[in-house]
Amino acid sequence: MTRRIKFLVASTSTCLVFVLLFGAMRGKSASPEDTYRHLAVYTEVLSRIKSDYVEEPDMKSVTLGALNGLLESIDPYASYLNADQYKQWLKSKDQHKADVGLILSKKFGYVGIVDAIPGSPAAKAGLSTTDVLETINGVATRDMPLAFAQLLLEGDPGSTVELGVLRFRKPEPQKLTLTRAMVEYPAVTAKMLPDQVGLIQAASLDGNRVKDIAAKVEDLQKQGAKDLVLDLRHCATGEPEAGEQLANLFLDKGLITYSEGQKVERHDVTADPANDRSHLPLAVIVNRGTANGAEIAAAALMDDKRAEVVGERTYGDASIRKPITMDDGSAVILSVAKYYSPSGKAIQDTGVTPSVAVQETEPVTVDDDGNPQTVEPPQQPSGEDLLLKKAIEVVTKGNHEVVSNSQQQGDSKPGPALTPLNVPRPGQAPPK
Repeated sequence: MTRRIKFLVASTSTCLVFVLLFGAMRGKSASPEDTYRHLAVYTEVLSRIKSDYVEEPDMKSVTLGALNGLLESIDPYASYLNADQYKQWLKSKDQHKADVGLILSKKFGYVGIVDAIPGSPAAKAGLSTTDVLETINGVATRDMPLAFAQLLLEGDPGSTVELGVLRFRKPEPQKLTLTRAMVEYPAVTAKMLPDQVGLIQAASLDGNRVKDIAAKVEDLQKQGAKDLVLDLRHCATGEPEAGEQLANLFLDKGLITYSEGQKVERHDVTADPANDRSHLPLAVIVNRGTANGAEIAAAALMDDKRAEVVGERTYGDASIRKPITMDDGSAVILSVAKYYSPSGKAIQDTGVTPSVAVQETEPVTVDDDGNPQTVEPPQQPSGEDLLLKKAIEVVTKGNHEVVSNSQQQGDSKPGPALTPLNVPRPGQAPPK
């Protein structure tokens, strides 16, 4: 049995755990009786595993796998840390260590890649949103807490970490050795394109980059820009608050986002006219590596009819997380509230689907038998930036005119936006 098949079998077993456990966590909609009934099913399954499995199981591993499966089914960014791991996480979370530059989430029980920070060791090695880490320094990531995986990737500058990377188009994992470095987030850049189109590229919203974007906007307007394109591809770093501030640069009124949770009251964030910097026509470019604060900005600008969003569906990551400690010293790092678009969509659940869908990279799909299938992207000349070209068309001609012209010329419509790997998120039905 190849490693790829083992991976798919493991994924199937994880889905079975989701089915058994999901009902137990539906706090708002499930009655106490429903919760206890689901827990009774789980207890019976554990009992059957212990008594009837082909060999004596390691119940500690079984329980740990069930806990991680439960967390992943409701929150792909959640982590369960035992007491020792939690102490280690607390000790290191405020330390700025060398890293390889990966933003992580859980996929089918393994550690998946949201994106690699541009310019980082991981990005230089070609790691991207479609990849899964099978091992870190020889340790399997199956059922590994997400926060602990991040700890394993950190270390001293110049030290190395060995990764086993699973790619759906390859039957066996690829072994990579990366050298840790002090990862620096890319700076904001801007330039004037032909026809007085101002282009701003931001691959991170960390630190003071929103202020940098504001300065670039004002500078481009002084140079005579008539239209603006904001490129947020691979922008996966930056807190939700940075996304709120970014949206406000182009909005003088209206709802930007709101956060809400089971025990967290709804909090609305509205645009402050004093922070508005531009009323020029605007297009925003996103892809599958766009996440967190950048998603909040893209959703707000699209829902408030301030900008057209061009590209691929974003990753889906915008929430308020906090550690919740257990009696034995362990902890669960869990989303306690989600951020929503002005139209009421939970960004972590749905991502942001562009108003103008354009496929950037070659996506991977999985057929009914679990075999990888490649969907060919639109043909484009070598070196041409298809998303940027479309964004310029949209912002200069208007979305309606661009779509009409494409249909008259017989161009195919852009396909539906794809989630990473084009496979379902936990709890969703598989693709048909």
